[in-house]
Amino acid sequence: MNAADRVWAGLSLVRERNPLVLNVTNNVVTNSTANALLALGASPAMTHAAADAAELALLADALVLNIGTPAQDYVESMFAAGASAKAKGIPVVLDPVAAGATAYRRDLARRIMDEVPLAVIRGNASEILFLAGESARSKGADSTQGSDEALAGAWDLAKRLSCAVCVSGAVDYVTDGSRTLAVGNGSALMTKVTGLGCTATALVAAFAAVNPDYLSAAAQAMAVMGLAGELAAEGAPGPGTLQVRFLDALYALDRERIAAQVRLEEL
Repeated sequence: MNAADRVWAGLSLVRERNPLVLNVTNNVVTNSTANALLALGASPAMTHAAADAAELALLADALVLNIGTPAQDYVESMFAAGASAKAKGIPVVLDPVAAGATAYRRDLARRIMDEVPLAVIRGNASEILFLAGESARSKGADSTQGSDEALAGAWDLAKRLSCAVCVSGAVDYVTDGSRTLAVGNGSALMTKVTGLGCTATALVAAFAAVNPDYLSAAAQAMAVMGLAGELAAEGAPGPGTLQVRFLDALYALDRERIAAQVRLEEL
């Protein structure tokens, strides 16, 4: 089975099983994340209440922890959901938004890595470099470094935590500390829409819910994300149009389009 066939098989499995993905995410992206999961074929659940999060995680097939707007109740919900996810054995995907920007975020990201078993971490180069303990430059939630600059750090982080690590950028790299996959799909216009990185994390969780090979699951999700972005950008005059078209492209992805345009390879 070639790379495109594996991506199609992964997407088909998400659509068939309709996994429930619990998101304890930031308040900027809640709506767009939920809609993207629905368009993909998964089922979203969203909460910021700790008791609710603990129960919902026991019903879910995967959990997203996103530190983009880390209010105290959000943080409490993350650890409550994380404890339930650990007890149930479902995959947890971390999005360490602007992890190195403030002392509060730095401490929170470290605590999550220490206390919650992670299946996948997805972030930009600056975020991944910080988590790996290396020098990183960022501008708020945006990275000033290329994804290739964080590849070695991602490799070390994946080995240390025994998880898959995805570095988003012009090329998305996914590694488990042994193998590395590269995804070449995407559009520069996607960087002009807030929250599409967070959306990618949610899609990774949906694929991880149906595929215990988290390296492959993350790479397939990023390929689907990038390809939908490419299709949405075709003829789009700006980011507002892309944002609407992205959901349509995600919903309409088929085997033929994936076979023709997916760019996924092992390094």
